[in-house]
Amino acid sequence: MRIARRSVLAAAAAIATLALAACGGGGGGAVTADDMSLGKADAPVTVIEYASLACSHCGKWENEVFPAFKAKYIDTGKVHYVFREFITQPPELAASGALLARCAGKDRYFTVVQAVFHAHEEIFTTGDVRGPLLRIAATAGMSEADFDKCVGDEKALAALNARVEKYSREAKIEGTPTFFFNNDKYDKGEMSLPEIDAAYAKALAAKK
Repeated sequence: MRIARRSVLAAAAAIATLALAACGGGGGGAVTADDMSLGKADAPVTVIEYASLACSHCGKWENEVFPAFKAKYIDTGKVHYVFREFITQPPELAASGALLARCAGKDRYFTVVQAVFHAHEEIFTTGDVRGPLLRIAATAGMSEADFDKCVGDEKALAALNARVEKYSREAKIEGTPTFFFNNDKYDKGEMSLPEIDAAYAKALAAKK
């Protein structure tokens, strides 16, 4: 992957040792103030997705399945959805994308995440990480200087690093995407809507 600025490379290099070799194949942990989420906090089922913004399987699920999942479960109050950033190769995309989404703020976080996944084809075809991310930053109201400051923020990077390490240890995440439906773990990659239906029904039944 080609990327132009030293600050971004430094940020990626700092967490490269935590990166999963590839994306693909206890409970998800209590939802905290650091988590980014959608839907009712008191929904009967909490779905936690561990995903990397550099993971093509995560991108496929986001682009092809997530809209229907959101309409059926999140928008109707059936699911509280939590997205937890993870790091896979290439770490410069995974780290910079996660940092950018956080810098955009909670109101724009998921819009940026979706935009990064939609940009996968261009990024993986051209090898250019910076250009697409910079355009996404602009749509979130950020200047080029804002973008460089964001992806080079060592404090934010350390916080991301700490979250990934915590997830690896506590939730035993070995590949992305990995999903938890309440306490049930699904770690075989992207889930189809029928698989989600079954997982939701199982989690809901377990509460009764």
